[in-house]
Amino acid sequence: MTGLRERKKARTHATISEAAIALFLEHGFDQVSVAQVAEVAEVSKRTVFAYFPAKEDLVIHRFADHEDEAARVVRARPPGTRPLDVLRDHFLRGLRERDPVTGLNDTPQILAFTRMVYETPALRTRAVDFQEGSVRVLAEALRDTAQVPALTARLAARHVVSTHWLLSTDNFGVLDRGRSAEERYPQAVADAEHAFTLLAEGLAGHL
Repeated sequence: MTGLRERKKARTHATISEAAIALFLEHGFDQVSVAQVAEVAEVSKRTVFAYFPAKEDLVIHRFADHEDEAARVVRARPPGTRPLDVLRDHFLRGLRERDPVTGLNDTPQILAFTRMVYETPALRTRAVDFQEGSVRVLAEALRDTAQVPALTARLAARHVVSTHWLLSTDNFGVLDRGRSAEERYPQAVADAEHAFTLLAEGLAGHL
């Protein structure tokens, strides 16, 4: 019975999310009300808020799995490997696989979704909150697994998350101007390699 209940909750969550994203992409985030989302999803407004406490959560929850991604990569790295090395390899793999979080995915709906986040002030603010969460959990992972002081871990995490965000933003900007992901890929790899080389040089002796 518990499994059935959880599956039903997951379906409701997905139904509300899909209805909201479709409406936001068609009409704009600020032009759509939570009541309209509820109507299209065929649930009550109260139900929407039970699953998504704020309107922005209807969008930002799509990033939820990525908030602790860097921290998970660091904690799962093989013995004897450096955190920056596995983080670089993970980002490069994301580029190869066209992971949307790298900014290198030219699927029209993903481009439109990312553009909406960048262009909507309330969503940009929540994206910054998301980055702060990523910095916090990555710093904890670095402190716990790399045996570095707390300040060093926090500074390193800040630089890594900011670098990731800058690279992703640059990739999206190029795609948003009409280039394909395939065309952008070689430069995206070169930029990532350069960025992580600079990080490694700046943190030499620490990570």
